[in-house]
Amino acid sequence: MHKEKPLIEIRIAGLMQGTHTFDFSCRAKDFRGHVLAETVFTRDIAVTVIAEKTENELTVTIRTATVADFTCDICLVPLAREIRGEYRVYYIYSTEEKNLESMDDDHRQIDLNTVSIDLTEDVRETLLLSLPMKVTCIGNPNCRIYGIESEKNDSWTEDKSLWQESLEKLKNKYR
Repeated sequence: MHKEKPLIEIRIAGLMQGTHTFDFSCRAKDFRGHVLAETVFTRDIAVTVIAEKTENELTVTIRTATVADFTCDICLVPLAREIRGEYRVYYIYSTEEKNLESMDDDHRQIDLNTVSIDLTEDVRETLLLSLPMKVTCIGNPNCRIYGIESEKNDSWTEDKSLWQESLEKLKNKYR
């Protein structure tokens, strides 16, 4: 059976002690599964992996950067935002089985003879965790509810729409 080649993989066999940097470029559709393909990641994703190797452990820092396409949660205008994420994983070299239940998700045990490490799933999680919970375009003049601060003056309050006037009347009724 042929094993599929990992998308983000670093070769650690023969890696000297010290700091090593690996750069990757990929797209959301390259990841297995549809979780990233159906999200806002429609452009190239830059991934930088910094591996710091010592005698006993390998510390891997994953940095992701891309531009994601959103819509404003308030006015639904399309937005493009730069998204950056960072995640650190600690690989501990060991020839014996240790209690893996006591280790958290950031600490993993690997054999001394491990040839390479697949970081595809860690990169996918880093991208998903870097998404903002709420996206707004406060500085965007196209947003009908919140315009630029300089436009928020008395003339703006005179141009209220019908539903805003109704809301104001309702608010005053219950005061």
